[in-house]
Amino acid sequence: MLLSQYRTTDGRIQLVARDGTQACNVATDLSLYDLAMDCAATGTSLRDRVGQLGMSDVVDLEAIYAAGQMLPPLFHPDPAHTYLTGTGLTHLGSASTRSAMHEKDDKAETDSMKMFRWGVESGKPVGDGPGVQPEWFYKGTGHAMMAPGAALPSPSFALDAGEEPEIAGIYIIGPDGAPFRVGFALANEFSDHVTEKQNYLYLAHSKLRVCSVGPELLVGDLPADVQGYSRILRGEETIFDAPFVSGEANMSHTIANLEHHHFKYGIFCQPGDVHVHMFGTATLSFAKGVVCQSGDIYEIGAPAFGLPLRNPLAIDDAPQSPRVHVTTL
Repeated sequence: MLLSQYRTTDGRIQLVARDGTQACNVATDLSLYDLAMDCAATGTSLRDRVGQLGMSDVVDLEAIYAAGQMLPPLFHPDPAHTYLTGTGLTHLGSASTRSAMHEKDDKAETDSMKMFRWGVESGKPVGDGPGVQPEWFYKGTGHAMMAPGAALPSPSFALDAGEEPEIAGIYIIGPDGAPFRVGFALANEFSDHVTEKQNYLYLAHSKLRVCSVGPELLVGDLPADVQGYSRILRGEETIFDAPFVSGEANMSHTIANLEHHHFKYGIFCQPGDVHVHMFGTATLSFAKGVVCQSGDIYEIGAPAFGLPLRNPLAIDDAPQSPRVHVTTL
């Protein structure tokens, strides 16, 4: 089942479901966040609850998308209670680009390659114990999550504006502090790779950018082998088109291991919070020398996730603002 949300012409959030090609409004005024929190509190499965509510009108999701009404599939009503985070070096083949960025003159094993090797060796643990912890990064709060179709702003101080096609796990924290996975969605983890390339310690800075998620959320398990594509469109021309893969068959970690190492921290288990956790990628246009421009459109798609995720790029080309001054109270 695929779930999505859009903003109606009168300002409401409307939930949509489909189990095939036909999309229908779910017969409820609840957002997916409200519905998921209720399911967590009552022990009801999301699929069963949607089935109990039933469907109303058939809707044209492509038309809603084109009209700019699509919303991220799930978000907290207070953006400060949505965490945007992710892991890197989790996919087979993902280390080569990163390692090349930070290759040492003596050709010794880079820190990126070392962490990738640890994942290959211990990222899929056998038994109940956790595997090795992955690289982890923070992107911001829900203020940085752009809707499908919305522009991805790149600040004037950025050195690059590059896409990262990924799968994101979407979670809510239940009333007792337990994490619940609502589903999986496509994500563009939009980063500044030129800043990152300067020094791997700048990785944290390079990730403090917006991202986009959606438009549809897959309820249930993540397929073991996700086959998708990542494109960049410039006017009528496609300037980048490459496959991307995800799912555990293409990863050096299990999803369960990545989830364990995120939610083991108590700060990430506060009741009511939303987490959008991106699982990494092995496909980047940056690795092919592509330099994106304002107006370029990122398109990330995979059949299992319904409609593709599309966002135009908007680079702030104004001169950098003066140094920020903080006032003492």
